[in-house]
Amino acid sequence: MFPFSQSITPAVQDHMKSQFSLFTEMSQKMFDSVQKVNELNIQVAKTVMEESLQSTQQVLSARDPLEALSVVTGQVQPNTEKLRAYQQHLTNIAAGTQVELAKTAESRIPETTRTATGVVDEVARQASEETQKATERQKAAMEKVTNPIKASPTAPKGAATGAQHGTH
Repeated sequence: MFPFSQSITPAVQDHMKSQFSLFTEMSQKMFDSVQKVNELNIQVAKTVMEESLQSTQQVLSARDPLEALSVVTGQVQPNTEKLRAYQQHLTNIAAGTQVELAKTAESRIPETTRTATGVVDEVARQASEETQKATERQKAAMEKVTNPIKASPTAPKGAATGAQHGTH
């Protein structure tokens, strides 16, 4: 039904499966990392919303502008610490992802390399076979060109000698 699938050799199939496994596992690691970042962002967004509501309520309930300014400036240091913590979480996620990707590559690359070598060996074997067949065809063609009368099975045996000696 699909001529392409019939031309895929077992070595190529093994290599494709190996690459697919590698890419699948790497993609899963990246997806997990993105999921962790999203969870962190959701948590930060919730915290920021809650703290913003509290700060707004404190500013609105302040008796004078000086007290309102005091509330706002009192939030600077805690917010700076929270930003540093957020950055540290992002750094930890990135570092963990890098370690996981390296482990995945370390475990999967040897198999992918082995299957790639199998494909190369198969291609080399097929190329050698095709080269041998082409060489045999060229030899046969050269024999036909250099010995046209011998190559012809219908030529009479004496025809070549009569033409060479010339009959009067």
